[in-house]
Amino acid sequence: MLQARELAHPVRLARGIFYGWWLALIGAVIMVIGTVPLFQALSLWMPVLQGHFGWTPTQLSWAFTLTRVEGTVMGPIAGWGVDKLGPRRMVFIGLVIFGLGFLLFSRTANLWMFYVSFVVISLGGGLGSWLPANAALNNWFRRRRSTAMSIPMLGFGLGGVIIVPLMAWMMGWDAQAAAEIPGRLGWQNTALVAGAVALVAALPLAWLVRNRPEDHDQHPDGIDPTTVAASGPRRSANGGGATAPEYTWQEAVRTRTFWLITMGHASSSIIIISVMTYLGLVMVERGFDLVQVGLVISVQTAVSTAFMVIGGMVGDRIPIRIAIFAFSFLQSIAIGVLLFADTLPLFFLFAILMGMGFGGRTPLTTSIRGVYFGRVSFARITGISMIPMNIMFIVVVPYIAWMRDSVTGTYTLPFATIAIVSAVGSFMFLLLGNPRLSATQRRQADVRRLVARGAGASD
Repeated sequence: MLQARELAHPVRLARGIFYGWWLALIGAVIMVIGTVPLFQALSLWMPVLQGHFGWTPTQLSWAFTLTRVEGTVMGPIAGWGVDKLGPRRMVFIGLVIFGLGFLLFSRTANLWMFYVSFVVISLGGGLGSWLPANAALNNWFRRRRSTAMSIPMLGFGLGGVIIVPLMAWMMGWDAQAAAEIPGRLGWQNTALVAGAVALVAALPLAWLVRNRPEDHDQHPDGIDPTTVAASGPRRSANGGGATAPEYTWQEAVRTRTFWLITMGHASSSIIIISVMTYLGLVMVERGFDLVQVGLVISVQTAVSTAFMVIGGMVGDRIPIRIAIFAFSFLQSIAIGVLLFADTLPLFFLFAILMGMGFGGRTPLTTSIRGVYFGRVSFARITGISMIPMNIMFIVVVPYIAWMRDSVTGTYTLPFATIAIVSAVGSFMFLLLGNPRLSATQRRQADVRRLVARGAGASD
């Protein structure tokens, strides 16, 4: 029979299964609660708020722009917090802020309350979901890093398949009548439920997070490094051997590799954030209702969910830079379909292609920083690399609204522009070579070789 102290330690309870895999599942739950109600559901919130308050796409886009300004400032701070306080504490802090933000959003009565609440929600999601979950997994995995990081994103995808249509039903918004359907919760109570769930889940989810395997007498991937050393170095498709790269954030930002990854990731990400923000508005403008919007989002997220796992497995088996290029370029092809979509089947084709591209690249654009820069400063390196991405988000979201409202009257030209930018970004990953040891590691290796030669000469 289990003792009480064993019940208090989930790592002990998970014996027989490497706890890193349990941690990946916990990360999936964190992603469902801490990201889906905002980011996956953006295509629901935007037309509902437009219909309820009469706000323009430009006014709505400023909410997202403000969250990206906040993200630009908070990205490095969040990275520092994860590295210093640990993923566990940051999950708790972030989910509490996320929940409080949704409670505030549920009481929105004017544009400024909407802006403030979205900034608070985004802050909580940034601090407590994606970054700490993946930072913990980067500590727990090396050889199976991409596969492990695909599992939290699987939660993000499954949440979109299940939670987004459920939220659409709960909101009960009739886009044609610009009114709520009687008998449903309405958008404000739906926001209230999202906030309450985050607040209730914050403590138990944080309690289950474990920062490093070494703190619990385990090792990355569940493999004892002394066993690996005895059997000789084993190399992977991404250059991983007995000695893996380990960079400080100062060393990383001075490398060409850091900037290729950063700008490639940023360029490929502007597509999905544009789709999340404007897909609902595009479809409503072309004569579709909110339920159909929810169905298209559901198809996209269902496909992306499957390809998050496929992408993670592919990234562990072939050079990760090639895998990211292929999946990222597929996103640009999907946008090409969206430009001409005027029937539901064409929107479903767009959703399938976008799901394949976005789902496949998502775990890889996270794990690639662990592949090339290691474990020591993963969160800070990731947080700093989010700055150019957020700056691009700040530009692209209002750019699309401005082009549609003031220049072309449609979303065609701005979406064509982001498809081209994303295609260029996908080629940046092809310019990466194999992972290399940091300058500090190379100097240490040189010293060891000199010492070894001196010892050999003395013998």
